Amino acid sequence: MEGFKDVLVVMDDSAHNTALLDLAVRVARRSGAHLVGLYVDQPYVIPGYVQLEVAAGLGGVPAAPLPEAAETGDALRESRAQPRREARERARALFYQHAAIAGITTEWRVREGIPSEVAIQHAHYSDMVIVGQARPALTGELPEYVLLGGGRPILVVPYAGAFPTVGTRVLVAWNGSREATRAVHDALPFLQSAAQVTVLAINPRRGVGGEGEAPGADLAWHLSRHGVKAEAAGLTAEDVAVAPLLLSRVADFQADLLVMGGYGHSRMREIILGGVTREILRSMTVPTMLSH
Repeated sequence: MEGFKDVLVVMDDSAHNTALLDLAVRVARRSGAHLVGLYVDQPYVIPGYVQLEVAAGLGGVPAAPLPEAAETGDALRESRAQPRREARERARALFYQHAAIAGITTEWRVREGIPSEVAIQHAHYSDMVIVGQARPALTGELPEYVLLGGGRPILVVPYAGAFPTVGTRVLVAWNGSREATRAVHDALPFLQSAAQVTVLAINPRRGVGGEGEAPGADLAWHLSRHGVKAEAAGLTAEDVAVAPLLLSRVADFQADLLVMGGYGHSRMREIILGGVTREILRSMTVPTMLSH
């Protein structure tokens, strides 16, 4: 699999790191890529109510920080620092353990800051970013932010399930949009090595300005000229939400990778009205590659 030469995997302090690294290492090994592990250490900020309580315990809210308050703040930060160091070391050891087995070139980076901002910065000099499915308590909406701000395709790994293969049977969600077009071409390394690729057009627009009489067929022909074994399929079900239909077809085709464009509408519009991207990110059942 050619094309991905710098792959970035964003890790955290969760148990999901094992599944995330397993997939990242396999992708890097197949493409001969350099794998970068990024761990973002979020600085501990003493909550305002704690600062007020400390100040009150010292005889009221001081006009300027007191030495005793500063010492108490340092003690609080230090009490949080040791668990953070241990989590960071566990992630590093796991990263190198997986990489050593695969025999690939690697790099381990630790940065301090807000995970989404740091991940976006490092995405700018990567070919693809691999992230875990969002868990608000740990990572917030990290996949969404990296998708919108990183300028690189992202491969999102569900937090539940095992994925012994990825990219063997691929389902492409096709709607003729700019985002879907970019996703297809970003995913070419996967598509070219896949045993089967299905281009699925759901509720396609026909006629002038639409997708033609055979939705997805033109894309399938285009992909064939890139050595991709692709077939086109269409589905009309305008009274059913698109995301559940996509996930249903993923199961029907026994796909192990879903490729789709992300946020054809604005993120705010999807937050308010709902949208396919947000629903897939919440309910995904297989690794999903998205481009914006």
